[in-house]
Amino acid sequence: MKYKKIDTKLFIKNRKNFVNKLERKSIAFFNSNDIYPISADSTLPFDQHRDIFYLSGIDQEESLLVLFPDSVNLKYKEMLFLRETNEYITHWEGEKLTKEQAKDISGISNIFWLSEFDNILKEILSQADFVYVNTNEHYRQNVQTQTREDRFINRLKKIGGIKFKKSNPILQRQRSIKDEIEIELIKNACEITKKGFERVLNFIKPGVWEYEIEAEFSHEFLRNRSRRFAYTPIIASGRNSNFLHYVYNNKQCLDGEIVLMDVAAEYANYSSDMTRTVPINGRFSERQKTIYNAVLNVKNAATKLLRPGILWHDYHIEVGKIMTSELLKIKLLDKSDIQNETNKTPAYKKYFSHGTSHHLGLDTHDYCDLKMPMEKNMVLTVEPGIYIKEEDFGIRLEDDVVINENGEPTNLMENIPIEIEHIEDLMNSK
Repeated sequence: MKYKKIDTKLFIKNRKNFVNKLERKSIAFFNSNDIYPISADSTLPFDQHRDIFYLSGIDQEESLLVLFPDSVNLKYKEMLFLRETNEYITHWEGEKLTKEQAKDISGISNIFWLSEFDNILKEILSQADFVYVNTNEHYRQNVQTQTREDRFINRLKKIGGIKFKKSNPILQRQRSIKDEIEIELIKNACEITKKGFERVLNFIKPGVWEYEIEAEFSHEFLRNRSRRFAYTPIIASGRNSNFLHYVYNNKQCLDGEIVLMDVAAEYANYSSDMTRTVPINGRFSERQKTIYNAVLNVKNAATKLLRPGILWHDYHIEVGKIMTSELLKIKLLDKSDIQNETNKTPAYKKYFSHGTSHHLGLDTHDYCDLKMPMEKNMVLTVEPGIYIKEEDFGIRLEDDVVINENGEPTNLMENIPIEIEHIEDLMNSK
């Protein structure tokens, strides 16, 4: 792996917290992701399923984690099954994890080859009352494909006589509260993102193409141990900055326009998530400054609201009020707009159509229970925006913050330039 070894105690702690929430005499299974085909002999790069990584640190295909804390056989309390390698596989694909390496990464003593799984499965199922399976129940999940996990669940169903439970409700809550080791990994991703942003500030000028800016980020991320972008990068100049999920990145950047960059690095599978909007010629126009400062004001005020005990629903209502106040100040809304708004269609939605914050961690839109009050060590984005279609530009700003027990959240991106004067100074110092 490109990233440095993660402290094994993180995965030991994560497993302990998880199994403590299981019903007695239960087994939980976690499969790695597939390697997905494209066409012919081409495949997408392997990307590990976040749950098996969270519980074991194993970042290799064809891996299977089994947790059976009430097993009478000590060897079966926690097991990791790996693909057995040989000289042929090593020659074509490179080295795979040995049992000793997997033990060192995960803290799991009992490592088996996958060829041993079927016999062990028969033995442990006969001793269990419940089987926990892993399904994707994230509130934004909208992609339907059969995963390795799905095929495994279908296999168990064919056996019959199994009482199923879901691991996801446990993980939704557990993964949303980060260990200090996880926060440090996210901070590392944020620091790599900072280096990428500072690099492009010295690169952006009239005439460059959006994909060239993307390439500059990619260069800096890779050279700092990030394997990839945390999500598909958005490099949106001019009118493209109004399109929330613009990912084509194929327009030339013109003098007088702004470029909105929603782009960030991952590190060790942990995501950062940043948005900055900068002037292509190095100087904001007065109109751009007005909108920019309004967005920045909302971001700063919204950040202060994120404290333990606040409910997700209430938070977004309060941010809507803050945005409404800013839009009135800059005269994008007037009193008649407010008089005509409804609960379902508040006036501010004309210019700010998306949510302000989402959880961040192993996934960019990370696991969370939206009915759960905010707690210490939750990591969230704060990302308001104002989009003015009739003026062909939009501005969004985004930082990543950690909720503290007392006081304002810690901004993990506080060292990434965001003030107008700072950005202009950096862009004109080359």
